[in-house]
Amino acid sequence: MEELISLIKNREAKVGVMGMGYVGLPLALVFSEAGFPVLGFDVDPDKVARLNRGDSYIAHIDATRVAAATAPPGRLQATTDFSRLAECDAVLICLPTPLGRHREPDLTYIRGAAETIAHHLRPGQLVVLESTTYPGTTDEELRPILEETGLHTPQDFWLAFSPEREDPGSRRFTTRNIPKVVGGVNPESTEVAAALYGEVLESVIQVSHSRVAEAAKLLENIYRAVNIALVNELKMTFDRMGIDIWEVIDAASTKPFGFQPFYPGPGLGGHCIPLDPFYLTWKAAEYGVWTRFIELAGEINTNMPAWVVAKAAAALSDEGQSLKGARVLVLGLAYKPDIDDDRESPSYRLIELLLERGAEVAYCDPHFPVTRPGRRGRPELHSVPLTAEEFARYDLLLLATAHQEFKNPVLYRNVRLVVDTRNVVKEEWGPRVVKA
Repeated sequence: MEELISLIKNREAKVGVMGMGYVGLPLALVFSEAGFPVLGFDVDPDKVARLNRGDSYIAHIDATRVAAATAPPGRLQATTDFSRLAECDAVLICLPTPLGRHREPDLTYIRGAAETIAHHLRPGQLVVLESTTYPGTTDEELRPILEETGLHTPQDFWLAFSPEREDPGSRRFTTRNIPKVVGGVNPESTEVAAALYGEVLESVIQVSHSRVAEAAKLLENIYRAVNIALVNELKMTFDRMGIDIWEVIDAASTKPFGFQPFYPGPGLGGHCIPLDPFYLTWKAAEYGVWTRFIELAGEINTNMPAWVVAKAAAALSDEGQSLKGARVLVLGLAYKPDIDDDRESPSYRLIELLLERGAEVAYCDPHFPVTRPGRRGRPELHSVPLTAEEFARYDLLLLATAHQEFKNPVLYRNVRLVVDTRNVVKEEWGPRVVKA
């Protein structure tokens, strides 16, 4: 342990990052920029090739950072050769943890990563899981796979969990300045992992065990999911009363204590909030606990796209038109403003529901020229031009993402009807606006 910590302090420890996506790539860049040699592992040869030639495939990560990190004698190298895990002193797992068909945790990627690491595990290595999962995964799933090699923690290697905390597109919060929670499966593992992250991040918080770190990440996301569900439910309630939920939230936000604003929307998006709460509900059942509060929040948020489409149908009906055959333009595929991340975006569900109701659907999103393939076999669509002339061609605009590009009043000067789920469009811009 002292030898590895010495390598870390001297920034000579080689860091391997498994998964060069929205979490893994920023982490790899931070370590390389701090002077560590870094190997970025990915199964996608196109990603690896782009990184090695200094290109970025994530919009909010500047290509100049990638180029500086990978250009000779750059400290970051990407590879598809997982045998090179043996070279690494620390291996950080940044892979997805999706849900299965029945909303059960799918640890396929994590178990696969652990098995791959086990093939190349050697004494003196640190392994850290960053992927969000249920409490006990690191200790109950990864540890047995790694110890099947005959090596054991903490005698031979160290194993910890440190949840990723990324805010894509944020200028205020970056990988470097977001506090990092670290918990090992034993105190020695916590110490080694904290030493590694402490060299490159501004703040590291050690907790007593990996289970605490896993639970903390779930609490963060459940907190948001439940509060968003609350305002979504209030949105539907106040809508019946003729009260604007956005004005209510603005008024409540004037209280300087005891209130934090959350905002409604057309459903939840991103890899974390729509999925992670169900990791806890699944694990809790093993202990005979039924997390009804979390399940109810999930039900409300999951049903929001259907409520929005019903509002769109009613808005068209008020104009004497049916949703069936209507030309509808969905504004935004990204799950949050000004990023190129559409994971679990409610916009796709909105498009599906509109098509099921017989509408002619198109979309506009300057961050997505074409829709990406999805698990549900979604149709391939291409973004229409971001112009007032194009917008005027549709019977209804459904604003799903508050991109800055959609806040230009000129775009709406000849638009008749907008269903706005993000409180962006103003009636003084020209159209009739229905908030949903």
